[in-house]
Amino acid sequence: MEPRGYRMVVSTESDYVDTCAIAERELITWLDSKQYDTSGLAEGRTEVAAHATLDRDSESGMNGAYSRWRMRETPSITSGTWQSTLVVRSGLPEDKGRTWVQVDIEHQPAKADEFPKPANTPNIARSLLDTLEARDGQADLTTSPSFIEDDADVDDLLEELCDANRRMPVVIATVPYGKDPDEWSRTVVEPLFRNLHGLAVLYILMPAAQAKFNTALEYHPVFGGGVRTYVPGLDPAWKPDAQRHPVMSRKTIEANVRRAAAILAALPQRLASRHALPAALLSVPQQRVRLRPSSDGADIVQLRKDNLALTSLLDEAEQAEAIRVNEINDLYAELAKTERGSDDLRGENEELYDKFQESQRHIRFLRERLEAAGDFATAYGAADIPAIAYPETFADLLDRLEELPFLVFTGHHKTTQKLDSQSVDNWLNVAWDGLLALNHFAEASALGKASGDFLSWCKSEASGDFPFPAAKVAMRESDTVAKNGKLRGERMLSVPRAVDDGGRVFMQAHLKIGGGNTVAPRLHFYEDGPRSGKVYMGYLGPHLRNTLT
Repeated sequence: MEPRGYRMVVSTESDYVDTCAIAERELITWLDSKQYDTSGLAEGRTEVAAHATLDRDSESGMNGAYSRWRMRETPSITSGTWQSTLVVRSGLPEDKGRTWVQVDIEHQPAKADEFPKPANTPNIARSLLDTLEARDGQADLTTSPSFIEDDADVDDLLEELCDANRRMPVVIATVPYGKDPDEWSRTVVEPLFRNLHGLAVLYILMPAAQAKFNTALEYHPVFGGGVRTYVPGLDPAWKPDAQRHPVMSRKTIEANVRRAAAILAALPQRLASRHALPAALLSVPQQRVRLRPSSDGADIVQLRKDNLALTSLLDEAEQAEAIRVNEINDLYAELAKTERGSDDLRGENEELYDKFQESQRHIRFLRERLEAAGDFATAYGAADIPAIAYPETFADLLDRLEELPFLVFTGHHKTTQKLDSQSVDNWLNVAWDGLLALNHFAEASALGKASGDFLSWCKSEASGDFPFPAAKVAMRESDTVAKNGKLRGERMLSVPRAVDDGGRVFMQAHLKIGGGNTVAPRLHFYEDGPRSGKVYMGYLGPHLRNTLT
Protein backbone atom coordinates (compact mmCIF):
# COMPACT_ATOMS: atom_id res chain seq x y z
CA MET A 1 0.00 0.00 0.00
CA GLU A 2 1.27 3.48 -0.81
CA PRO A 3 2.10 5.67 2.20
CA ARG A 4 -0.53 8.30 2.90
CA GLY A 5 1.10 10.26 5.70
CA TYR A 6 3.20 13.40 5.49
CA ARG A 7 6.75 13.61 6.84
CA MET A 8 9.21 16.50 6.74
CA VAL A 9 12.77 16.11 8.04
CA VAL A 10 15.07 19.14 7.78
CA SER A 11 18.09 20.52 9.56
CA THR A 12 19.04 24.06 10.52
CA GLU A 13 22.23 25.74 11.67
CA SER A 14 20.29 27.50 14.44
CA ASP A 15 21.01 26.10 17.88
CA TYR A 16 18.58 23.89 19.76
CA VAL A 17 17.22 26.62 22.08
CA ASP A 18 16.48 29.09 19.27
CA THR A 19 14.95 26.38 17.10
CA CYS A 20 12.67 25.24 19.95
CA ALA A 21 11.51 28.81 20.49
CA ILE A 22 10.68 29.22 16.79
CA ALA A 23 8.94 25.85 16.64
CA GLU A 24 6.80 26.55 19.71
CA ARG A 25 5.85 30.00 18.44
CA GLU A 26 4.78 28.61 15.05
CA LEU A 27 2.92 25.76 16.75
CA ILE A 28 0.92 28.18 18.89
CA THR A 29 0.12 30.29 15.82
CA TRP A 30 -1.07 27.15 14.04
CA LEU A 31 -3.25 26.13 17.01
CA ASP A 32 -4.66 29.66 17.28
CA SER A 33 -5.65 29.49 13.60
CA LYS A 34 -7.73 26.43 14.50
CA GLN A 35 -9.27 28.42 17.40
CA TYR A 36 -7.80 26.03 19.97
CA ASP A 37 -7.04 27.05 23.57
CA THR A 38 -3.28 27.65 23.92
CA SER A 39 -3.37 29.37 27.30
CA GLY A 40 -2.31 26.38 29.42
CA LEU A 41 0.30 24.50 27.40
CA ALA A 42 2.79 22.62 29.56
CA GLU A 43 4.48 19.24 29.97
CA GLY A 44 2.09 16.30 29.79
CA ARG A 45 -1.37 16.32 28.24
CA THR A 46 -3.42 19.46 27.63
CA GLU A 47 -6.94 19.53 26.24
CA VAL A 48 -6.85 22.33 23.65
CA ALA A 49 -10.39 21.66 22.37
CA ALA A 50 -13.29 19.33 23.08
CA HIS A 51 -12.02 16.97 20.39
CA ALA A 52 -8.27 17.65 20.53
CA THR A 53 -5.41 17.03 22.97
CA LEU A 54 -1.79 18.15 22.92
CA ASP A 55 0.96 16.06 24.53
CA ARG A 56 4.31 17.68 25.28
CA ASP A 57 7.49 15.98 26.46
CA SER A 58 11.16 16.97 26.47
CA GLU A 59 14.50 15.81 27.79
CA SER A 60 18.07 17.05 27.98
CA GLY A 61 21.21 15.33 29.14
CA MET A 62 24.48 13.79 28.05
CA ASN A 63 22.86 12.35 24.91
CA GLY A 64 21.53 15.71 23.79
CA ALA A 65 18.11 17.28 24.01
CA TYR A 66 14.75 17.06 22.34
CA SER A 67 11.30 18.63 22.57
CA ARG A 68 8.21 16.98 21.15
CA TRP A 69 4.63 18.10 20.70
CA ARG A 70 1.93 15.67 19.58
CA MET A 71 -1.63 16.70 18.82
CA ARG A 72 -4.50 14.27 18.35
CA GLU A 73 -7.75 15.50 16.77
CA THR A 74 -10.90 13.36 16.62
CA PRO A 75 -13.67 15.52 15.11
CA SER A 76 -16.27 12.72 15.34
CA ILE A 77 -16.62 9.04 16.21
CA THR A 78 -16.56 8.03 12.55
CA SER A 79 -13.89 10.44 11.31
CA GLY A 80 -10.92 8.71 12.86
CA THR A 81 -8.03 10.60 14.45
CA TRP A 82 -5.54 12.98 12.88
CA GLN A 83 -2.20 12.85 14.67
CA SER A 84 0.33 15.67 14.17
CA THR A 85 3.83 15.44 15.67
CA LEU A 86 6.55 18.09 15.83
CA VAL A 87 10.03 17.15 17.09
CA VAL A 88 13.06 19.40 17.60
CA ARG A 89 16.25 17.49 18.30
CA SER A 90 19.77 18.71 18.98
CA GLY A 91 22.29 17.20 16.60
CA LEU A 92 24.86 14.54 17.39
CA PRO A 93 28.59 15.36 17.19
CA GLU A 94 28.70 14.18 13.57
CA ASP A 95 25.93 16.65 12.71
CA LYS A 96 28.40 19.53 13.23
CA GLY A 97 26.09 21.78 15.22
CA ARG A 98 22.94 21.24 13.19
CA THR A 99 19.53 20.96 14.82
CA TRP A 100 16.95 18.59 13.38
CA VAL A 101 13.24 19.32 12.91
CA GLN A 102 10.67 16.64 12.06
CA VAL A 103 6.97 17.06 11.25
CA ASP A 104 4.65 14.06 10.85
CA ILE A 105 0.95 14.03 9.94
CA GLU A 106 -0.99 10.77 9.82
CA HIS A 107 -4.59 9.65 9.86
CA GLN A 108 -5.72 6.80 12.08
CA PRO A 109 -9.04 5.36 10.82
CA ALA A 110 -11.92 4.79 13.21
CA LYS A 111 -12.21 1.16 12.05
CA ALA A 112 -9.42 -1.35 11.54
CA ASP A 113 -10.62 -2.31 8.04
CA GLU A 114 -10.60 1.28 6.75
CA PHE A 115 -7.74 2.88 4.81
CA PRO A 116 -6.06 5.98 6.27
CA LYS A 117 -6.90 9.23 4.53
CA PRO A 118 -4.05 10.93 2.66
CA ALA A 119 -2.39 13.79 4.52
CA ASN A 120 -1.87 17.13 2.82
CA THR A 121 1.06 19.43 3.55
CA PRO A 122 0.20 21.12 6.89
CA ASN A 123 0.42 24.88 7.28
CA ILE A 124 2.84 24.48 10.19
CA ALA A 125 5.36 22.82 7.86
CA ARG A 126 5.16 25.79 5.51
CA SER A 127 5.48 28.32 8.34
CA LEU A 128 8.53 26.48 9.74
CA LEU A 129 10.18 26.53 6.32
CA ASP A 130 9.46 30.26 6.07
CA THR A 131 10.97 31.06 9.49
CA LEU A 132 13.78 28.53 9.85
CA GLU A 133 16.81 28.53 7.59
CA ALA A 134 16.06 24.91 6.75
CA ARG A 135 18.42 22.76 4.73
CA ASP A 136 18.65 19.35 3.13
CA GLY A 137 22.30 18.51 2.61
CA GLN A 138 23.79 21.45 0.70
CA ALA A 139 20.43 22.79 -0.47
CA ASP A 140 18.31 25.52 1.09
CA LEU A 141 14.73 24.41 1.62
CA THR A 142 11.97 26.97 1.09
CA THR A 143 8.34 27.07 0.04
CA SER A 144 9.15 29.09 -3.09
CA PRO A 145 11.13 27.53 -5.96
CA SER A 146 14.51 29.11 -6.69
CA PHE A 147 15.35 30.27 -10.23
CA ILE A 148 18.41 28.81 -11.99
CA GLU A 149 19.40 31.66 -14.28
CA ASP A 150 23.08 31.41 -15.25
CA ASP A 151 26.12 29.13 -15.43
CA ALA A 152 27.11 29.76 -11.80
CA ASP A 153 23.65 28.70 -10.63
CA VAL A 154 23.91 25.54 -12.74
CA ASP A 155 27.27 24.66 -11.15
CA ASP A 156 25.78 25.01 -7.66
CA LEU A 157 22.73 22.98 -8.67
CA LEU A 158 24.88 20.16 -10.06
CA GLU A 159 26.77 19.98 -6.76
CA GLU A 160 23.49 19.71 -4.87
CA LEU A 161 22.17 17.01 -7.19
CA CYS A 162 25.31 14.91 -6.67
CA ASP A 163 25.47 15.55 -2.91
CA ALA A 164 25.75 12.17 -1.19
CA ASN A 165 24.13 13.60 1.97
CA ARG A 166 20.87 14.80 0.46
CA ARG A 167 17.75 12.97 1.61
CA MET A 168 15.10 14.67 -0.49
CA PRO A 169 14.44 14.61 -4.22
CA VAL A 170 15.17 17.74 -6.23
CA VAL A 171 12.28 18.74 -8.50
CA ILE A 172 13.20 20.97 -11.43
CA ALA A 173 10.63 22.70 -13.63
CA THR A 174 11.55 24.29 -16.95
CA VAL A 175 10.17 27.39 -18.62
CA PRO A 176 9.04 26.86 -22.23
CA TYR A 177 10.72 29.07 -24.79
CA GLY A 178 8.62 32.14 -25.52
CA LYS A 179 6.85 32.05 -22.13
CA ASP A 180 7.26 34.76 -19.51
CA PRO A 181 9.11 33.09 -16.59
CA ASP A 182 7.28 35.00 -13.85
CA GLU A 183 3.87 34.28 -15.33
CA TRP A 184 4.73 30.60 -15.93
CA SER A 185 5.98 30.30 -12.38
CA ARG A 186 2.87 31.92 -10.90
CA THR A 187 0.22 30.20 -13.02
CA VAL A 188 1.75 26.76 -13.57
CA VAL A 189 4.77 25.92 -11.43
CA GLU A 190 3.54 27.18 -8.05
CA PRO A 191 0.21 25.27 -8.28
CA LEU A 192 2.15 22.25 -9.53
CA PHE A 193 4.52 22.38 -6.54
CA ARG A 194 1.85 23.04 -3.92
CA ASN A 195 2.04 19.50 -2.46
CA LEU A 196 5.85 19.38 -2.34
CA HIS A 197 6.66 21.80 0.47
CA GLY A 198 8.94 20.07 2.95
CA LEU A 199 9.19 17.00 0.71
CA ALA A 200 11.51 18.22 -2.05
CA VAL A 201 13.95 20.94 -3.03
CA LEU A 202 12.30 23.07 -5.71
CA TYR A 203 13.86 24.85 -8.70
CA ILE A 204 12.83 26.54 -11.93
CA LEU A 205 15.37 26.19 -14.74
CA MET A 206 15.42 29.24 -16.98
CA PRO A 207 15.88 28.83 -20.76
CA ALA A 208 19.28 30.55 -20.66
CA ALA A 209 20.61 27.92 -18.25
CA GLN A 210 19.02 24.86 -19.85
CA ALA A 211 21.78 24.27 -22.41
CA LYS A 212 24.55 23.99 -19.84
CA PHE A 213 22.42 21.94 -17.45
CA ASN A 214 21.37 19.42 -20.11
CA THR A 215 24.91 19.19 -21.48
CA ALA A 216 26.23 18.35 -18.01
CA LEU A 217 23.39 15.85 -17.47
CA GLU A 218 23.20 14.43 -20.99
CA TYR A 219 21.42 11.29 -19.77
CA HIS A 220 19.12 13.17 -17.37
CA PRO A 221 17.90 16.24 -19.31
CA VAL A 222 14.74 18.28 -18.76
CA PHE A 223 13.30 20.91 -21.11
CA GLY A 224 10.26 22.13 -23.01
CA GLY A 225 8.14 23.11 -20.02
CA GLY A 226 8.52 19.65 -18.48
CA VAL A 227 9.43 18.73 -14.91
CA ARG A 228 11.91 16.13 -13.71
CA THR A 229 12.28 14.62 -10.23
CA TYR A 230 15.89 13.81 -9.33
CA VAL A 231 15.95 11.30 -6.48
CA PRO A 232 18.98 10.96 -4.17
CA GLY A 233 21.95 8.97 -5.46
CA LEU A 234 22.10 10.60 -8.90
CA ASP A 235 24.85 9.22 -11.16
CA PRO A 236 25.11 11.66 -14.10
CA ALA A 237 27.61 9.52 -16.02
CA TRP A 238 25.52 6.33 -16.07
CA LYS A 239 22.74 6.19 -18.65
CA PRO A 240 20.65 3.44 -16.96
CA ASP A 241 20.42 5.65 -13.87
CA ALA A 242 18.10 7.97 -15.83
CA GLN A 243 15.26 5.48 -15.32
CA ARG A 244 15.12 6.34 -11.61
CA HIS A 245 14.38 10.02 -12.22
CA PRO A 246 10.87 10.39 -13.71
CA VAL A 247 9.88 13.10 -16.16
CA MET A 248 6.51 14.83 -16.39
CA SER A 249 5.71 16.38 -19.76
CA ARG A 250 4.32 19.85 -20.33
CA LYS A 251 1.32 18.25 -22.03
CA THR A 252 0.43 16.31 -18.89
CA ILE A 253 0.89 19.38 -16.70
CA GLU A 254 -1.27 21.70 -18.79
CA ALA A 255 -3.99 19.08 -19.22
CA ASN A 256 -4.79 19.20 -15.50
CA VAL A 257 -2.39 21.01 -13.17
CA ARG A 258 -4.19 19.86 -10.02
CA ARG A 259 -4.00 16.20 -10.99
CA ALA A 260 -0.40 16.62 -12.15
CA ALA A 261 0.46 18.10 -8.74
CA ALA A 262 -0.92 15.01 -6.99
CA ILE A 263 1.04 12.68 -9.29
CA LEU A 264 4.22 14.70 -8.84
CA ALA A 265 3.99 14.54 -5.03
CA ALA A 266 3.55 10.75 -4.87
CA LEU A 267 7.23 9.85 -5.24
CA PRO A 268 8.62 12.45 -2.77
CA GLN A 269 5.93 11.44 -0.28
CA ARG A 270 6.87 7.78 -0.60
CA LEU A 271 10.59 8.53 -0.28
CA ALA A 272 9.98 10.65 2.83
CA SER A 273 8.10 7.84 4.56
CA ARG A 274 10.59 5.13 3.54
CA HIS A 275 13.86 6.99 4.12
CA ALA A 276 15.58 6.10 7.41
CA LEU A 277 15.57 8.95 9.91
CA PRO A 278 18.87 10.64 10.82
CA ALA A 279 20.62 9.02 13.80
CA ALA A 280 19.75 11.96 16.06
CA LEU A 281 16.01 11.57 15.44
CA LEU A 282 16.17 7.79 15.65
CA SER A 283 17.54 8.15 19.17
CA VAL A 284 14.47 10.08 20.39
CA PRO A 285 12.64 7.69 22.78
CA GLN A 286 9.10 6.48 22.22
CA GLN A 287 6.61 8.96 23.57
CA ARG A 288 5.06 7.99 26.89
CA VAL A 289 2.02 10.14 27.49
CA ARG A 290 1.60 11.41 31.06
CA LEU A 291 -1.50 12.91 32.62
CA ARG A 292 -0.98 16.26 34.24
CA PRO A 293 -1.33 16.07 38.06
CA SER A 294 -4.64 17.29 39.45
CA SER A 295 -4.94 19.61 42.44
CA ASP A 296 -8.54 18.63 43.19
CA GLY A 297 -7.71 15.72 45.51
CA ALA A 298 -8.52 12.07 45.05
CA ASP A 299 -12.31 12.17 45.35
CA ILE A 300 -14.46 9.70 43.48
CA VAL A 301 -15.22 12.17 40.66
CA GLN A 302 -11.55 12.79 40.02
CA LEU A 303 -10.76 9.09 40.12
CA ARG A 304 -13.41 8.48 37.49
CA LYS A 305 -11.92 11.21 35.30
CA ASP A 306 -8.47 9.70 35.70
CA ASN A 307 -9.83 6.26 34.86
CA LEU A 308 -11.43 7.57 31.68
CA ALA A 309 -8.19 9.32 30.74
CA LEU A 310 -6.14 6.20 31.34
CA THR A 311 -8.57 4.11 29.32
CA SER A 312 -8.23 6.64 26.51
CA LEU A 313 -4.45 6.31 26.66
CA LEU A 314 -4.71 2.53 26.43
CA ASP A 315 -6.98 2.87 23.39
CA GLU A 316 -4.44 5.20 21.79
CA ALA A 317 -1.64 2.74 22.47
CA GLU A 318 -3.63 -0.11 20.89
CA GLN A 319 -4.45 2.03 17.88
CA ALA A 320 -0.81 3.05 17.45
CA GLU A 321 0.30 -0.58 17.73
CA ALA A 322 -2.21 -1.64 15.05
CA ILE A 323 -0.95 1.07 12.71
CA ARG A 324 2.68 0.01 13.22
CA VAL A 325 1.73 -3.63 12.55
CA ASN A 326 0.05 -2.58 9.29
CA GLU A 327 3.14 -0.58 8.31
CA ILE A 328 5.37 -3.58 8.96
CA ASN A 329 3.08 -5.82 6.91
CA ASP A 330 3.15 -3.30 4.07
CA LEU A 331 6.96 -3.25 4.20
CA TYR A 332 7.07 -7.04 4.09
CA ALA A 333 4.80 -6.98 1.04
CA GLU A 334 6.99 -4.33 -0.57
CA LEU A 335 10.09 -6.42 0.16
CA ALA A 336 8.50 -9.49 -1.39
CA LYS A 337 7.55 -7.48 -4.46
CA THR A 338 11.10 -6.14 -4.75
CA GLU A 339 12.60 -9.61 -4.39
CA ARG A 340 10.28 -10.95 -7.07
CA GLY A 341 11.26 -8.06 -9.35
CA SER A 342 14.91 -8.82 -8.66
CA ASP A 343 14.38 -12.45 -9.65
CA ASP A 344 12.70 -11.34 -12.88
CA LEU A 345 15.58 -9.01 -13.71
CA ARG A 346 18.13 -11.73 -12.92
CA GLY A 347 16.40 -14.12 -15.32
CA GLU A 348 16.16 -11.44 -17.99
CA ASN A 349 19.84 -10.54 -17.61
CA GLU A 350 20.88 -14.17 -17.90
CA GLU A 351 18.81 -14.57 -21.05
CA LEU A 352 20.20 -11.39 -22.59
CA TYR A 353 23.75 -12.44 -21.70
CA ASP A 354 23.28 -15.80 -23.39
CA LYS A 355 21.86 -14.11 -26.50
CA PHE A 356 24.72 -11.62 -26.49
CA GLN A 357 27.32 -14.39 -26.33
CA GLU A 358 25.52 -16.29 -29.07
CA SER A 359 25.44 -13.17 -31.24
CA GLN A 360 29.16 -12.57 -30.67
CA ARG A 361 29.97 -16.15 -31.72
CA HIS A 362 27.79 -15.74 -34.80
CA ILE A 363 29.53 -12.48 -35.71
CA ARG A 364 32.97 -14.10 -35.37
CA PHE A 365 31.87 -17.02 -37.54
CA LEU A 366 30.55 -14.73 -40.28
CA ARG A 367 33.67 -12.56 -40.19
CA GLU A 368 35.87 -15.61 -40.59
CA ARG A 369 33.80 -16.69 -43.60
CA LEU A 370 34.05 -13.21 -45.13
CA GLU A 371 37.80 -13.09 -44.49
CA ALA A 372 38.21 -16.42 -46.19
CA ALA A 373 36.34 -15.00 -49.18
CA GLY A 374 38.58 -11.91 -49.15
CA ASP A 375 35.70 -9.51 -48.36
CA PHE A 376 37.42 -7.59 -45.55
CA ALA A 377 35.37 -4.42 -46.16
CA THR A 378 32.11 -6.20 -45.38
CA ALA A 379 33.63 -8.14 -42.50
CA TYR A 380 34.85 -5.07 -40.63
CA GLY A 381 32.96 -2.17 -42.15
CA ALA A 382 30.16 -0.31 -40.40
CA ALA A 383 26.82 -2.07 -40.71
CA ASP A 384 24.20 -0.01 -42.50
CA ILE A 385 21.21 -1.12 -40.43
CA PRO A 386 18.13 1.14 -40.44
CA ALA A 387 17.18 2.31 -36.97
CA ILE A 388 13.73 1.58 -35.56
CA ALA A 389 11.57 4.71 -35.39
CA TYR A 390 10.24 4.49 -31.85
CA PRO A 391 7.19 6.47 -30.69
CA GLU A 392 7.90 9.66 -28.77
CA THR A 393 5.06 9.20 -26.26
CA PHE A 394 2.55 6.54 -25.28
CA ALA A 395 -0.12 8.68 -26.93
CA ASP A 396 1.97 8.50 -30.11
CA LEU A 397 2.28 4.74 -29.65
CA LEU A 398 -1.50 4.40 -29.65
CA ASP A 399 -1.77 6.51 -32.80
CA ARG A 400 0.76 4.28 -34.56
CA LEU A 401 -1.03 1.00 -33.87
CA GLU A 402 -2.43 1.21 -37.39
CA GLU A 403 1.08 0.23 -38.52
CA LEU A 404 0.52 -3.15 -36.85
CA PRO A 405 -2.46 -4.69 -38.70
CA PHE A 406 -2.51 -7.95 -36.74
CA LEU A 407 -2.96 -6.25 -33.38
CA VAL A 408 -6.18 -4.79 -31.94
CA PHE A 409 -6.16 -2.56 -28.87
CA THR A 410 -9.35 -2.88 -26.81
CA GLY A 411 -8.15 -1.10 -23.65
CA HIS A 412 -8.68 2.42 -22.34
CA HIS A 413 -6.59 4.99 -24.16
CA LYS A 414 -6.48 7.34 -21.16
CA THR A 415 -4.93 4.67 -18.94
CA THR A 416 -2.12 4.18 -21.44
CA GLN A 417 -1.64 7.90 -22.07
CA LYS A 418 -1.19 8.52 -18.33
CA LEU A 419 2.06 6.54 -18.53
CA ASP A 420 3.60 9.59 -20.21
CA SER A 421 3.65 11.40 -16.86
CA GLN A 422 5.47 8.55 -15.12
CA SER A 423 7.49 6.93 -17.88
CA VAL A 424 11.21 6.28 -17.77
CA ASP A 425 13.51 6.30 -20.76
CA ASN A 426 13.17 2.75 -22.09
CA TRP A 427 9.52 1.92 -21.38
CA LEU A 428 8.37 3.22 -24.76
CA ASN A 429 11.09 1.27 -26.58
CA VAL A 430 10.30 -1.94 -24.72
CA ALA A 431 6.57 -1.51 -25.35
CA TRP A 432 7.08 -0.87 -29.05
CA ASP A 433 9.51 -3.80 -29.41
CA GLY A 434 6.91 -6.00 -27.72
CA LEU A 435 4.19 -4.80 -30.09
CA LEU A 436 6.38 -5.41 -33.14
CA ALA A 437 7.10 -8.94 -31.92
CA LEU A 438 3.42 -9.60 -31.14
CA ASN A 439 2.38 -8.35 -34.57
CA HIS A 440 4.95 -10.60 -36.25
CA PHE A 441 3.78 -13.56 -34.18
CA ALA A 442 0.09 -12.85 -34.89
CA GLU A 443 0.79 -12.72 -38.63
CA ALA A 444 2.60 -16.05 -38.53
CA SER A 445 -0.15 -17.51 -36.37
CA ALA A 446 -2.84 -16.37 -38.80
CA LEU A 447 -0.92 -18.05 -41.64
CA GLY A 448 -0.50 -21.25 -39.63
CA LYS A 449 3.27 -20.83 -39.44
CA ALA A 450 3.48 -20.44 -35.65
CA SER A 451 3.60 -23.46 -33.39
CA GLY A 452 3.01 -22.82 -29.72
CA ASP A 453 2.26 -19.59 -27.88
CA PHE A 454 4.03 -16.22 -27.92
CA LEU A 455 6.51 -17.25 -25.24
CA SER A 456 7.59 -20.27 -27.31
CA TRP A 457 7.87 -17.98 -30.33
CA CYS A 458 10.21 -15.60 -28.47
CA LYS A 459 12.43 -18.52 -27.44
CA SER A 460 12.69 -19.82 -31.00
CA GLU A 461 14.55 -18.66 -34.10
CA ALA A 462 11.19 -17.88 -35.69
CA SER A 463 11.10 -14.45 -34.00
CA GLY A 464 13.66 -13.42 -36.63
CA ASP A 465 13.87 -9.66 -37.17
CA PHE A 466 11.56 -8.84 -34.23
CA PRO A 467 13.11 -10.45 -31.13
CA PHE A 468 11.71 -9.88 -27.67
CA PRO A 469 13.21 -11.18 -24.38
CA ALA A 470 11.38 -14.29 -23.24
CA ALA A 471 12.02 -13.24 -19.63
CA LYS A 472 9.68 -10.31 -20.20
CA VAL A 473 6.81 -12.58 -21.27
CA ALA A 474 4.41 -14.30 -18.86
CA MET A 475 1.64 -16.47 -20.30
CA ARG A 476 -0.08 -17.18 -16.97
CA GLU A 477 -0.89 -15.40 -13.74
CA SER A 478 -0.24 -17.06 -10.43
CA ASP A 479 -2.92 -19.39 -9.06
CA THR A 480 -3.51 -16.92 -6.23
CA VAL A 481 -4.40 -14.18 -8.73
CA ALA A 482 -6.41 -16.48 -10.99
CA LYS A 483 -8.53 -17.76 -8.09
CA ASN A 484 -9.11 -14.37 -6.45
CA GLY A 485 -12.37 -12.92 -7.70
CA LYS A 486 -11.35 -9.24 -7.54
CA LEU A 487 -7.87 -9.75 -8.99
CA ARG A 488 -9.17 -12.02 -11.75
CA GLY A 489 -11.93 -9.50 -12.47
CA GLU A 490 -9.37 -6.77 -13.19
CA ARG A 491 -7.93 -9.03 -15.88
CA MET A 492 -11.27 -9.78 -17.54
CA LEU A 493 -10.65 -7.48 -20.49
CA SER A 494 -12.56 -6.55 -23.63
CA VAL A 495 -12.56 -8.48 -26.89
CA PRO A 496 -15.06 -8.44 -29.78
CA ARG A 497 -18.13 -10.59 -29.21
CA ALA A 498 -17.09 -12.62 -32.24
CA VAL A 499 -14.16 -13.79 -30.12
CA ASP A 500 -16.17 -14.32 -26.91
CA ASP A 501 -19.93 -14.07 -26.48
CA GLY A 502 -19.55 -12.12 -23.24
CA GLY A 503 -17.21 -9.57 -24.77
CA ARG A 504 -14.52 -10.28 -22.15
CA VAL A 505 -11.82 -12.90 -21.63
CA PHE A 506 -9.35 -13.57 -18.83
CA MET A 507 -6.18 -11.96 -20.24
CA GLN A 508 -3.55 -13.42 -17.99
CA ALA A 509 -0.81 -13.37 -20.66
CA HIS A 510 1.22 -10.18 -20.38
CA LEU A 511 4.47 -8.40 -21.26
CA LYS A 512 6.57 -6.88 -18.50
CA ILE A 513 7.20 -3.45 -19.97
CA GLY A 514 9.05 -2.04 -16.97
CA GLY A 515 9.89 -2.44 -13.33
CA GLY A 516 11.82 -0.74 -10.58
CA ASN A 517 8.97 1.40 -9.21
CA THR A 518 5.31 1.18 -8.27
CA VAL A 519 4.09 1.78 -11.85
CA ALA A 520 5.86 -1.26 -13.43
CA PRO A 521 3.68 -1.16 -16.59
CA ARG A 522 2.23 -4.31 -18.12
CA LEU A 523 0.64 -5.11 -21.49
CA HIS A 524 -2.06 -7.80 -21.26
CA PHE A 525 -2.99 -9.64 -24.44
CA TYR A 526 -5.07 -12.52 -25.79
CA GLU A 527 -3.91 -14.72 -28.68
CA ASP A 528 -6.61 -15.43 -31.26
CA GLY A 529 -4.44 -15.82 -34.35
CA PRO A 530 -5.68 -19.24 -35.49
CA ARG A 531 -9.32 -18.01 -35.52
CA SER A 532 -9.49 -14.27 -36.17
CA GLY A 533 -5.89 -13.72 -37.19
CA LYS A 534 -5.45 -11.13 -34.43
CA VAL A 535 -3.87 -10.61 -31.04
CA TYR A 536 -6.09 -8.50 -28.80
CA MET A 537 -4.49 -6.15 -26.29
CA GLY A 538 -6.89 -5.36 -23.49
CA TYR A 539 -4.62 -3.31 -21.25
CA LEU A 540 -1.45 -1.23 -21.36
CA GLY A 541 -0.85 0.65 -18.14
CA PRO A 542 0.44 0.44 -14.56
CA HIS A 543 0.80 -3.01 -13.01
CA LEU A 544 -2.62 -4.37 -12.09
CA ARG A 545 -3.14 -5.35 -8.47
CA ASN A 546 -1.89 -8.68 -7.23
CA THR A 547 -1.29 -10.27 -3.85
CA LEU A 548 1.75 -8.04 -3.29
CA THR A 549 0.16 -4.68 -4.14
